[in-house]
Amino acid sequence: MSNESRGAGVAEPPAEAEGGRVRARAGAGDGAGVPAEAPRKPAPPHSVLREYFESLVVTAVMALFGMTFVVQAVKVPTGSMQNTINIGDHLLVNKFIFAPGPRLPFLPQREIERGDIIVFKYPGKYQGEERFRDSTKVDDARPDNTPYRTNYVKRVIGLPGDVVEVRDSKVFINGQPLDEHIVRAENPPGDDSSTPENEGGAPLKVQGEQAPPADGSYTVYLDPEQHELMCHRGACDGDGKFIVPEGFYFAMGDNRDNSLDSRFWGYVPRSAIIGRAMFVYWSFDESLPPSEAPTPVNYLIDFFRNTRWRRTGTLVK
Repeated sequence: MSNESRGAGVAEPPAEAEGGRVRARAGAGDGAGVPAEAPRKPAPPHSVLREYFESLVVTAVMALFGMTFVVQAVKVPTGSMQNTINIGDHLLVNKFIFAPGPRLPFLPQREIERGDIIVFKYPGKYQGEERFRDSTKVDDARPDNTPYRTNYVKRVIGLPGDVVEVRDSKVFINGQPLDEHIVRAENPPGDDSSTPENEGGAPLKVQGEQAPPADGSYTVYLDPEQHELMCHRGACDGDGKFIVPEGFYFAMGDNRDNSLDSRFWGYVPRSAIIGRAMFVYWSFDESLPPSEAPTPVNYLIDFFRNTRWRRTGTLVK
Protein backbone atom coordinates (compact mmCIF):
# COMPACT_ATOMS: atom_id res chain seq x y z
CA MET A 1 0.00 0.00 0.00
CA SER A 2 1.35 3.32 -0.95
CA ASN A 3 2.18 6.08 1.39
CA GLU A 4 -0.57 8.19 -0.11
CA SER A 5 -3.19 5.54 0.69
CA ARG A 6 -2.08 5.32 4.30
CA GLY A 7 -2.08 9.08 4.60
CA ALA A 8 -5.57 9.34 3.19
CA GLY A 9 -6.88 6.88 5.75
CA VAL A 10 -5.68 8.75 8.79
CA ALA A 11 -6.32 12.31 7.59
CA GLU A 12 -7.41 14.60 10.49
CA PRO A 13 -10.77 16.31 10.20
CA PRO A 14 -10.88 20.08 9.89
CA ALA A 15 -10.74 22.05 13.13
CA GLU A 16 -14.27 23.42 12.68
CA ALA A 17 -15.71 19.96 12.27
CA GLU A 18 -13.90 18.70 15.37
CA GLY A 19 -15.13 21.66 17.36
CA GLY A 20 -18.65 20.91 16.21
CA ARG A 21 -18.38 17.38 17.49
CA VAL A 22 -17.01 18.61 20.80
CA ARG A 23 -19.90 20.99 21.17
CA ALA A 24 -22.30 18.28 20.18
CA ARG A 25 -20.86 15.93 22.81
CA ALA A 26 -20.97 18.64 25.41
CA GLY A 27 -24.58 19.34 24.59
CA ALA A 28 -25.42 15.68 24.76
CA GLY A 29 -23.68 15.41 28.11
CA ASP A 30 -25.60 18.35 29.48
CA GLY A 31 -28.84 16.89 28.37
CA ALA A 32 -28.01 13.51 29.85
CA GLY A 33 -26.74 15.02 33.13
CA VAL A 34 -28.14 18.17 34.69
CA PRO A 35 -31.09 19.55 32.73
CA ALA A 36 -30.82 23.15 31.49
CA GLU A 37 -32.95 25.81 33.19
CA ALA A 38 -36.26 26.47 31.57
CA PRO A 39 -36.78 30.12 30.51
CA ARG A 40 -38.50 32.17 33.22
CA LYS A 41 -41.97 33.36 32.54
CA PRO A 42 -42.34 37.17 32.72
CA ALA A 43 -44.21 38.45 35.77
CA PRO A 44 -47.80 39.40 35.05
CA PRO A 45 -48.17 43.19 34.61
CA HIS A 46 -49.70 45.17 37.48
CA SER A 47 -53.25 46.25 37.00
CA VAL A 48 -54.01 49.94 36.53
CA LEU A 49 -55.92 49.95 39.82
CA ARG A 50 -52.92 48.54 41.70
CA GLU A 51 -50.55 51.12 40.17
CA TYR A 52 -52.88 53.95 41.18
CA PHE A 53 -53.19 52.51 44.68
CA GLU A 54 -49.42 52.23 45.14
CA SER A 55 -48.91 55.80 43.90
CA LEU A 56 -51.61 57.03 46.26
CA VAL A 57 -50.03 55.27 49.25
CA VAL A 58 -46.57 56.70 48.50
CA THR A 59 -48.03 60.20 48.04
CA ALA A 60 -50.00 59.94 51.29
CA VAL A 61 -46.93 58.80 53.25
CA MET A 62 -44.81 61.63 51.85
CA ALA A 63 -47.56 64.18 52.56
CA LEU A 64 -48.00 62.90 56.12
CA PHE A 65 -44.25 63.10 56.73
CA GLY A 66 -44.11 66.63 55.33
CA MET A 67 -47.09 67.86 57.37
CA THR A 68 -45.70 66.28 60.53
CA PHE A 69 -42.09 67.45 60.37
CA VAL A 70 -41.61 70.04 57.59
CA VAL A 71 -44.54 72.29 56.66
CA GLN A 72 -48.17 72.86 57.58
CA ALA A 73 -50.91 74.90 55.94
CA VAL A 74 -53.00 77.26 58.11
CA LYS A 75 -55.68 79.86 57.43
CA VAL A 76 -55.81 83.24 59.20
CA PRO A 77 -59.38 83.94 60.42
CA THR A 78 -58.80 87.10 62.51
CA GLY A 79 -57.35 90.56 61.95
CA SER A 80 -54.86 90.79 64.82
CA MET A 81 -51.91 90.72 62.38
CA GLN A 82 -53.29 93.04 59.67
CA ASN A 83 -51.86 94.41 57.42
CA THR A 84 -48.87 92.10 57.76
CA ILE A 85 -51.19 89.11 57.43
CA ASN A 86 -54.75 89.69 56.24
CA ILE A 87 -57.93 87.83 57.05
CA GLY A 88 -58.32 85.11 54.44
CA ASP A 89 -54.59 84.55 53.96
CA HIS A 90 -53.58 80.90 53.69
CA LEU A 91 -50.05 80.39 55.01
CA LEU A 92 -47.40 77.72 54.82
CA VAL A 93 -45.68 77.25 58.17
CA ASN A 94 -42.07 76.08 58.46
CA LYS A 95 -42.17 73.49 61.25
CA PHE A 96 -38.61 72.31 60.77
CA ILE A 97 -36.78 75.56 61.58
CA PHE A 98 -37.81 75.52 65.27
CA ALA A 99 -37.82 71.74 65.69
CA PRO A 100 -36.77 70.64 69.19
CA GLY A 101 -33.62 68.66 69.77
CA PRO A 102 -29.93 69.19 69.01
CA ARG A 103 -29.00 71.75 66.35
CA LEU A 104 -26.99 70.32 63.46
CA PRO A 105 -24.83 72.80 61.50
CA PHE A 106 -25.86 71.50 58.07
CA LEU A 107 -29.62 71.78 58.75
CA PRO A 108 -31.66 75.03 58.54
CA GLN A 109 -32.56 75.12 62.24
CA ARG A 110 -32.24 77.95 64.74
CA GLU A 111 -33.63 79.32 67.97
CA ILE A 112 -36.69 81.57 68.09
CA GLU A 113 -35.74 85.23 67.74
CA ARG A 114 -37.45 88.50 68.56
CA GLY A 115 -39.54 89.61 65.60
CA ASP A 116 -40.33 86.11 64.33
CA ILE A 117 -43.94 85.52 63.30
CA ILE A 118 -44.92 82.25 64.95
CA VAL A 119 -47.90 79.93 64.65
CA PHE A 120 -48.82 78.21 67.91
CA LYS A 121 -51.57 76.45 69.77
CA TYR A 122 -53.45 78.95 71.93
CA PRO A 123 -52.46 77.91 75.48
CA GLY A 124 -55.46 79.39 77.31
CA LYS A 125 -55.46 82.09 79.95
CA TYR A 126 -52.27 81.94 81.99
CA GLN A 127 -53.14 80.89 85.52
CA GLY A 128 -50.04 82.25 87.26
CA GLU A 129 -51.08 85.91 87.56
CA GLU A 130 -54.23 87.66 88.68
CA ARG A 131 -54.49 89.92 85.64
CA PHE A 132 -54.72 86.88 83.35
CA ARG A 133 -56.85 84.67 85.57
CA ASP A 134 -59.54 87.30 86.06
CA SER A 135 -59.38 88.76 82.56
CA THR A 136 -62.68 88.78 80.67
CA LYS A 137 -61.00 89.69 77.40
CA VAL A 138 -60.61 86.09 76.30
CA ASP A 139 -63.37 83.50 76.52
CA ASP A 140 -61.88 80.01 76.60
CA ALA A 141 -65.37 78.50 76.46
CA ARG A 142 -65.81 79.52 72.82
CA PRO A 143 -65.57 76.50 70.48
CA ASP A 144 -63.21 78.41 68.16
CA ASN A 145 -60.91 79.33 71.04
CA THR A 146 -60.20 75.98 72.66
CA PRO A 147 -56.83 75.86 74.48
CA TYR A 148 -54.16 73.81 72.71
CA ARG A 149 -56.44 73.27 69.72
CA THR A 150 -56.96 76.70 68.13
CA ASN A 151 -54.05 78.03 66.06
CA TYR A 152 -52.89 81.60 66.72
CA VAL A 153 -50.50 83.74 64.66
CA LYS A 154 -48.53 86.47 66.48
CA ARG A 155 -45.12 88.14 66.51
CA VAL A 156 -42.53 87.32 69.16
CA ILE A 157 -41.82 90.40 71.29
CA GLY A 158 -40.28 89.01 74.48
CA LEU A 159 -37.83 86.13 74.85
CA PRO A 160 -37.35 83.97 77.96
CA GLY A 161 -35.98 86.12 80.78
CA ASP A 162 -36.96 89.45 79.19
CA VAL A 163 -38.78 92.19 81.06
CA VAL A 164 -41.47 93.51 78.71
CA GLU A 165 -43.12 96.78 79.62
CA VAL A 166 -46.06 98.22 77.70
CA ARG A 167 -46.74 101.92 78.24
CA ASP A 168 -49.72 103.15 76.28
CA SER A 169 -48.67 102.40 72.68
CA LYS A 170 -44.92 101.97 73.35
CA VAL A 171 -43.09 98.74 74.15
CA PHE A 172 -39.87 98.51 76.16
CA ILE A 173 -37.61 95.47 76.42
CA ASN A 174 -35.37 95.39 79.51
CA GLY A 175 -35.82 99.15 79.85
CA GLN A 176 -34.98 99.95 76.21
CA PRO A 177 -37.59 101.05 73.62
CA LEU A 178 -38.34 98.36 71.06
CA ASP A 179 -37.39 99.23 67.47
CA GLU A 180 -40.75 99.13 65.69
CA HIS A 181 -41.94 100.98 62.59
CA ILE A 182 -45.26 102.49 63.72
CA VAL A 183 -47.97 103.44 61.21
CA ARG A 184 -51.38 104.91 62.01
CA ALA A 185 -54.25 103.03 60.40
CA GLU A 186 -58.01 102.58 60.68
CA ASN A 187 -59.68 99.26 61.34
CA PRO A 188 -62.64 98.28 59.14
CA PRO A 189 -66.13 98.28 60.64
CA GLY A 190 -67.33 95.17 62.42
CA ASP A 191 -68.94 92.33 60.53
CA ASP A 192 -72.68 92.61 59.84
CA SER A 193 -74.17 89.21 60.61
CA SER A 194 -77.16 89.90 58.31
CA THR A 195 -74.95 89.98 55.19
CA PRO A 196 -73.08 87.05 53.61
CA GLU A 197 -69.77 88.93 53.31
CA ASN A 198 -67.38 89.68 56.18
CA GLU A 199 -67.11 93.47 56.28
CA GLY A 200 -64.61 93.25 59.12
CA GLY A 201 -62.25 91.20 56.95
CA ALA A 202 -61.05 94.15 54.88
CA PRO A 203 -57.44 95.36 55.35
CA LEU A 204 -56.62 98.39 57.47
CA LYS A 205 -56.80 101.84 55.88
CA VAL A 206 -53.41 103.47 56.32
CA GLN A 207 -53.61 107.14 57.33
CA GLY A 208 -51.22 109.32 55.34
CA GLU A 209 -48.20 108.10 53.47
CA GLN A 210 -46.52 105.00 54.79
CA ALA A 211 -42.74 105.33 54.88
CA PRO A 212 -40.78 102.12 54.33
CA PRO A 213 -39.52 100.49 57.53
CA ALA A 214 -35.85 100.57 58.41
CA ASP A 215 -33.68 97.55 57.73
CA GLY A 216 -34.47 94.75 60.12
CA SER A 217 -37.61 96.45 61.43
CA TYR A 218 -41.25 95.52 60.99
CA THR A 219 -44.45 97.55 60.81
CA VAL A 220 -46.93 97.95 63.68
CA TYR A 221 -50.35 99.51 63.04
CA LEU A 222 -52.01 101.75 65.62
CA ASP A 223 -55.66 102.78 65.39
CA PRO A 224 -56.29 105.97 67.43
CA GLU A 225 -60.03 105.36 67.75
CA GLN A 226 -59.59 101.72 68.67
CA HIS A 227 -56.88 102.71 71.12
CA GLU A 228 -59.31 105.04 72.92
CA LEU A 229 -61.76 102.16 73.25
CA MET A 230 -59.08 99.98 74.82
CA CYS A 231 -58.11 102.66 77.32
CA HIS A 232 -60.22 103.97 80.19
CA ARG A 233 -59.43 107.12 82.18
CA GLY A 234 -55.89 107.26 80.83
CA ALA A 235 -55.04 103.65 81.74
CA CYS A 236 -54.98 100.96 79.03
CA ASP A 237 -55.91 97.37 79.79
CA GLY A 238 -52.81 96.08 78.05
CA ASP A 239 -50.37 98.27 79.96
CA GLY A 240 -48.08 96.68 82.50
CA LYS A 241 -44.75 94.99 83.16
CA PHE A 242 -44.31 91.34 82.22
CA ILE A 243 -41.39 89.12 83.23
CA VAL A 244 -41.19 86.30 80.69
CA PRO A 245 -40.48 82.95 82.40
CA GLU A 246 -37.95 80.46 81.07
CA GLY A 247 -39.46 78.26 78.38
CA PHE A 248 -42.08 80.90 77.45
CA TYR A 249 -42.42 83.76 74.95
CA PHE A 250 -44.33 87.05 74.92
CA ALA A 251 -46.29 87.51 71.67
CA MET A 252 -48.29 90.44 70.29
CA GLY A 253 -50.22 91.22 67.11
CA ASP A 254 -49.09 93.81 64.58
CA ASN A 255 -52.60 95.32 64.60
CA ARG A 256 -51.70 96.43 68.07
CA ASP A 257 -55.05 97.96 69.10
CA ASN A 258 -57.14 95.04 67.86
CA SER A 259 -55.21 92.06 69.15
CA LEU A 260 -55.86 89.72 72.06
CA ASP A 261 -52.36 88.53 72.86
CA SER A 262 -49.90 87.96 75.70
CA ARG A 263 -50.97 91.22 77.31
CA PHE A 264 -54.34 89.62 78.11
CA TRP A 265 -53.97 85.83 78.25
CA GLY A 266 -50.31 85.36 79.13
CA TYR A 267 -47.18 83.75 77.70
CA VAL A 268 -46.69 81.19 74.91
CA PRO A 269 -45.08 77.90 76.02
CA ARG A 270 -42.24 76.67 73.82
CA SER A 271 -44.02 73.34 73.47
CA ALA A 272 -47.09 75.04 71.93
CA ILE A 273 -45.17 76.67 69.05
CA ILE A 274 -45.75 74.93 65.72
CA GLY A 275 -43.35 76.88 63.54
CA ARG A 276 -42.61 80.09 61.67
CA ALA A 277 -44.96 81.58 59.07
CA MET A 278 -43.17 81.49 55.69
CA PHE A 279 -45.35 82.82 52.87
CA VAL A 280 -48.90 83.24 51.58
CA TYR A 281 -49.73 80.48 49.10
CA TRP A 282 -53.29 81.78 48.56
CA SER A 283 -55.31 84.78 49.77
CA PHE A 284 -59.09 85.05 49.54
CA ASP A 285 -60.84 88.36 50.24
CA GLU A 286 -63.80 87.46 52.47
CA SER A 287 -64.97 91.08 52.67
CA LEU A 288 -66.39 90.93 49.13
CA PRO A 289 -69.97 89.66 48.74
CA PRO A 290 -70.28 86.18 47.20
CA SER A 291 -72.51 85.33 44.26
CA GLU A 292 -76.16 84.89 45.15
CA ALA A 293 -76.76 81.44 43.66
CA PRO A 294 -74.35 78.77 45.00
CA THR A 295 -73.57 77.05 41.68
CA PRO A 296 -70.23 75.62 40.49
CA VAL A 297 -69.96 78.42 37.94
CA ASN A 298 -70.46 81.10 40.60
CA TYR A 299 -67.93 79.41 42.90
CA LEU A 300 -65.42 79.60 40.06
CA ILE A 301 -66.26 83.26 39.43
CA ASP A 302 -65.88 84.06 43.14
CA PHE A 303 -62.53 82.28 43.22
CA PHE A 304 -61.05 84.43 40.46
CA ARG A 305 -62.75 87.64 41.61
CA ASN A 306 -62.05 87.39 45.35
CA THR A 307 -58.52 85.97 45.18
CA ARG A 308 -55.89 88.54 46.12
CA TRP A 309 -53.49 87.67 43.33
CA ARG A 310 -50.85 90.19 44.43
CA ARG A 311 -50.58 88.59 47.88
CA THR A 312 -50.29 85.05 46.56
CA GLY A 313 -46.68 83.92 46.95
CA THR A 314 -45.57 86.87 49.12
CA LEU A 315 -43.19 86.24 52.03
CA VAL A 316 -44.34 86.92 55.58
CA LYS A 317 -41.94 89.11 57.54
